Amino acid sequence: MTRLRRIGTAIGAAVATAYGASILLSPPVSVSDHGAGGSYIATVREKIHDPFAAVPSREVQRSALIGAGATSPLDVLVIGGGATGSGVALDAVTRGLRVGLVEREDFSSGTSSRSTKLIHGGVRYLEKAFFQLDYGQLKLVFHALEERKQVIDNAPHLCHALPCMTPCFDWFEVLYYWIGLKMYDLVAGARLLHLSRYYSAKESVELFPTLAKEGKGRSLRGTVVYYDGQMNDARLNVGLACTAALAGAAVLNHAEVVSLLKDDAGERIIGARIRDNLTGKEFDTYAKVIVNAAGPFCDSIRKMADKSARDLISPSSGVHIILPDYYSPEGMGLIVPKTKDGRVVFMLPWLGRTVAGTTDSNTSFTFLPEPHEDEIQFILDAISDYLNVKVRRTDVLSAWSGIRPLAMDPSAKNTESISRDHVVFEGYPGLVTITGGKWTTYRSMAEDAVNTAIKSGKLSPINACVTNNLRIVGGEGWDPASFTILSQQYVRMKVTYKGKVVPGVMDTAAAKHLSHAYGTLAERVAVIAQNENLGKRLAHGYPFLEAEVAYCARHEYCESAIDFISRRSRLAFLDTDAAGRALPRVIQILGSEHKWDKARQKQEMQKAKEFLETFKSSKNAQFHDGKHN
Repeated sequence: MTRLRRIGTAIGAAVATAYGASILLSPPVSVSDHGAGGSYIATVREKIHDPFAAVPSREVQRSALIGAGATSPLDVLVIGGGATGSGVALDAVTRGLRVGLVEREDFSSGTSSRSTKLIHGGVRYLEKAFFQLDYGQLKLVFHALEERKQVIDNAPHLCHALPCMTPCFDWFEVLYYWIGLKMYDLVAGARLLHLSRYYSAKESVELFPTLAKEGKGRSLRGTVVYYDGQMNDARLNVGLACTAALAGAAVLNHAEVVSLLKDDAGERIIGARIRDNLTGKEFDTYAKVIVNAAGPFCDSIRKMADKSARDLISPSSGVHIILPDYYSPEGMGLIVPKTKDGRVVFMLPWLGRTVAGTTDSNTSFTFLPEPHEDEIQFILDAISDYLNVKVRRTDVLSAWSGIRPLAMDPSAKNTESISRDHVVFEGYPGLVTITGGKWTTYRSMAEDAVNTAIKSGKLSPINACVTNNLRIVGGEGWDPASFTILSQQYVRMKVTYKGKVVPGVMDTAAAKHLSHAYGTLAERVAVIAQNENLGKRLAHGYPFLEAEVAYCARHEYCESAIDFISRRSRLAFLDTDAAGRALPRVIQILGSEHKWDKARQKQEMQKAKEFLETFKSSKNAQFHDGKHN
């Protein structure tokens, strides 16, 4: 089977493109082809998991949106390509609805790529639930733990269970956290990842060598280790968008809604005016219902329908930093249970480095938020009390800020209703808004939004929601040992500086990276590395290959250098300076794939450099009164 896949992959691009185009121009499966929703979803699953399938081209997707006119509207048009918006598109199209999605920048370009990378139930929400006797908080935890397991199961190559260590410096803390985390296990029930347990101080230091034995004049008494999930957030988001495209949704990144269209009476939203930001051309797309999933910017969409609409979003800034791998051992995270402002700070191994965060402070709306130097220092101070390694600002490889869209209930009379839960409502006929919530619950948020859209537009889905058991592209049939096939059967053909082509081994680091990033489709990337001489690493010390740039341009709607260094690979997030060094080659390959002229390549370099300047590594940080200049 593997050999058949290899042969098919090598010849697959042309066949797959034609196959993909046929998906879009007509509904994914004709309703007349079958009488039951069961056979419809079986056919859709087959298309999503077909090893030879490829997403329709961007041109085909744009044509499908243009073709959705007033007499043949889409059922649902989604605004926003983050986790929630992509989840809405996938949910709706797998119910047999005609679906479109537009995203102003790129899939996961906003909040969804800037998370703590955790898929979690919320340990501190459970603490609040018990101490404040808050049933609402308890419901949040129950629901999130239920969704946590489903997210991991639906994208096994991109998600995994991660043990997190809670240090205890007196015996009361040991008892307190042991009981609390056993309650967390209990609430998880059948969806438990692994049981929490206590480790002695000696065992803890063996498991986490950089953990301090002394802290603030107290001796370590032990740790309590519990389990949550971890993910590659942006690649999961891109996977959702591509899965929706394979299922038949017309998804288009770099396409901005400039206005909403109303019916002749001005009483209902019936479509949107869209600008393709790559060409500058505008077109109208009609839909029976529009779902506003624009995250922190959903209020600006709502005000296109009703200028007097009351603001719903209270933006909050969350900053994260990346540190070298030696700060945390592979396969074990650390949770700082209480910082000086009462927040929890995590320090977690992630993609070969250490991610630490987060903060929670008021902020303003901006497309490219930047971390404040005080916030970076706050995280460094929080983890330094628990480590025996010197925590230095100069070790920060990358630092970024994301805007959380904390939502207020539109029917509430004051701001006390700001919630970590999500809000779904139809504020204007034909415009359903979904916002708030968190990454872990994106799937159920999408389900709620589609249910509301169906009622609003009196839509007729073929079947009920199926996303609670739907593997995303690359997930079906993936196995943790899949990387061994890549190591054994492929080589990385590299072009030297003198133009000579030389073979290189597909080493374990590169093979594991490809397997986890692309799942069962990793062999497609390996074929490009081998057959097209694109096997060289893009940056020293990182497993990202030149072949990935070509693959993502062909099969993942990678339309700019920023798309690649930040969302298709995670190089900008892992090491800002390494991303800068990789840019010339990334732009060269993308230019070849997309037929860019020299002016466009120069523009890409300028935009990417400006983008990287918002990631405050130690090398591009400038200090003045605790703030960046």
